[in-house]
Amino acid sequence: MSQALPPSAPESARHPVDQTLPPARLGMLGLQHVLVMYTGCVTVPLVFGSAAKLDTATIGLLINADLLVAGLVTLIQALGVGKVLGVRLPVVAGATFTAVTPMILIASEYGMQAVYGSMIAAGVFGLLVAVPFARAVRFFPPLVSGTVITVIGLSLIGVAAGLIAGQDPTAKDYARPSHLALAAGIVLFIVLVSRFTSGFLSQVGVLLGLVGGTLVAVPMGLTDFSGVGAADWLGVAAPFHFGAPQFPIAAVVSMCVVMLVTFTESTADMLAVGEMTGRPLSNRDLARGLAGDGMSGVLGGVMNGFVDTVFAQNVGLVGMTKVRSRYVAAVAGGILLLLGLVPKLGEVVAALPGPVVGAAGLVMFATVTAVGIDTLRKVKFEGTNNLLIVAVSIGVGMLPVMAPSIYHAFPTWVQIVGGSAITSATAAVFLLNLLFNHTPRRRTAEAAVEKEAVLPVADTP
Repeated sequence: MSQALPPSAPESARHPVDQTLPPARLGMLGLQHVLVMYTGCVTVPLVFGSAAKLDTATIGLLINADLLVAGLVTLIQALGVGKVLGVRLPVVAGATFTAVTPMILIASEYGMQAVYGSMIAAGVFGLLVAVPFARAVRFFPPLVSGTVITVIGLSLIGVAAGLIAGQDPTAKDYARPSHLALAAGIVLFIVLVSRFTSGFLSQVGVLLGLVGGTLVAVPMGLTDFSGVGAADWLGVAAPFHFGAPQFPIAAVVSMCVVMLVTFTESTADMLAVGEMTGRPLSNRDLARGLAGDGMSGVLGGVMNGFVDTVFAQNVGLVGMTKVRSRYVAAVAGGILLLLGLVPKLGEVVAALPGPVVGAAGLVMFATVTAVGIDTLRKVKFEGTNNLLIVAVSIGVGMLPVMAPSIYHAFPTWVQIVGGSAITSATAAVFLLNLLFNHTPRRRTAEAAVEKEAVLPVADTP
């Protein structure tokens, strides 16, 4: 059995994951990770804040809190905290889209105090179930994760449409052609960047689209940066900005389901990074990484942030650059932490016009859907009931998206849990997967005949 290297072991003798790099290269690679995930990270508070009808200053506060928590969780995941937190791999954490729809529903029904109270409860739940989940990961195969991710993307496309066209169909400027043209131009720009560039530039196409779209929106009178001047250069929002947290049962249940879905997302990404870096994960490693996600719920609930997951785009960047050092991710976490301490930056991002944010969101949410479909490609459909499982689960999940008032006659807790496409789809696909793939079936007469047909026949004397 090989022994652990002493602290004084030369750098070249360490595993590539544990090796440090020259400061300049470390800084540039860390910044690259931030640029790749930045748009996805800040889109969550932008979309949630707009849908929850928060003012620009409050949305700016959420953006700063989002970056701050993402930085802290990334540092935890990269460096670890004792034997309980952090996967200790080059992963970067950021706000998950999974929580957006449930948070919007909770905010409209119970208020912001319930949003963050339920997030804290879900974080504690995540810390408690991290170890059991790591051991029971076989119950969350690509059939489950792919279906849920597909529904997450589909359910959010309507949110992007609301940002582009407006929330009130009776308003004069609803779906104004100039707004639609601006959004279409941004989508086209992102497509062209992806088509005609490569490497790092193609990966920041959405970020470039946000910047370019905002510049075009200025002469159209769609921008208002008046609040930027009043914002501080340095600062952090006080914990529990919206007041003492509240814990409605329906909201807590919904956010706990979000945490389980987040675990499913992060598990796939952490296992992928483990393979890329040549450091396969044990159940203990995976449990520590999932506990990091749980901690994001606690930190997000206290600091007005969001639940975080391991970002897939940064996993792809590890594969592209072949840089396996976890200290690169730690530097990215430090940069995110610093960005979260600059309120003026949050105010700038919060002032981005709705059509611009909606266009970028449309691409990103549709990409989430495509990732779900790609995950489902790993599922065996021939000779199984998996196609039925996917079909029913997506149908159940999309019901509240197509008919938002479908559960209006039910108690409030049913409206919150069932009204979330993500919660209902997750429950459906998990239970159906158990029913069809993890429970014994009675042998039918046809199956018995088929089995007997392939049994070897003894020679008659």
